[in-house]
Amino acid sequence: MGKFLIAIMLILVAAGACYRLFSSKPIPPGKLVDVNGTKLHIRAEGEKNNLPTLILESGAYSSTDMLHWIAEGLKEDMRIVRYDREGKWYSESVENSITSESYAHQLHELLEINGEKPPYILVGHSMGGIYNRIFRDVYPNEVKGMVFLDSSHPEQWERLVQKELIPENQVNSIKLMSILADMGIIGLYNKLFSSKFRNDGLPKECHIRSREITSYSGKVYDRYLKENTINKALLLRSGQVSSLDSLSVLVFTAKEQYREFQKEKYRREGIDPDKQVQLWFEMQKELKELSTNSKQFVMDGNHGSIITQKENADLINKEILLMVESIK
Repeated sequence: MGKFLIAIMLILVAAGACYRLFSSKPIPPGKLVDVNGTKLHIRAEGEKNNLPTLILESGAYSSTDMLHWIAEGLKEDMRIVRYDREGKWYSESVENSITSESYAHQLHELLEINGEKPPYILVGHSMGGIYNRIFRDVYPNEVKGMVFLDSSHPEQWERLVQKELIPENQVNSIKLMSILADMGIIGLYNKLFSSKFRNDGLPKECHIRSREITSYSGKVYDRYLKENTINKALLLRSGQVSSLDSLSVLVFTAKEQYREFQKEKYRREGIDPDKQVQLWFEMQKELKELSTNSKQFVMDGNHGSIITQKENADLINKEILLMVESIK
């Protein structure tokens, strides 16, 4: 039995190596721009006009495709920019150390090199809202509006039962996925067993790109772990932004924060899921109260579907256009 298992493992390693050898590198949907020796992936769409440029900032785990319907719905009216932060998806990793303000400076340089000009409206989903708060604090004169899409809150790990971006019991699983991807085994599995794509509302090509890049190497999984290590420093830095004054702000909050299986898990652990939702809504209200010129909307959907479902994105885009008209 031991010899049999070893033989199976050797076959898997060899097959994975063949997959890595003969599979082509995933092609980014945008272009790569060199920023101080680091190539960052950017997707800029829509004509430049007299309206502010919309900068879309994705969450901790997602790519530019996650904001597909936001970009698609607005690119005919204004300039839309999406990008991957360093090390994420199609962007290269920086070799020097990272600070909580590094991403703001890096994005600023990326925009300049790509020929984008302020004023900007910052749109952030989940952790993207945290990065946007820091960017606006560093470059206040270039930002004319902010949109929080079920955004993270600086005190969320202090006030919620979850105490970190990636729970400790999931870290080893992500490390394993990284190793399996580097070995080509995940890619080989996806080739042999065509599992269905998630029915989250995004077009098929978005899921194909996601599967290709997460199968090609362990880079995406490694970036999850990196973001986990810097997450608390980012939250702390964003928490220093205690006011957005009278900046035009929109806050969109997902009504469904937990799926039924998550609620059941919490109940087994003696945690009231409704209390957790209440705490999240309180923090979302606090985001609204950062500015004296703000609106909040509660959306039918969960943390992801608030933007991956086209009908939700359409409602968000409508309010963004109204915001743009009021501040242009």
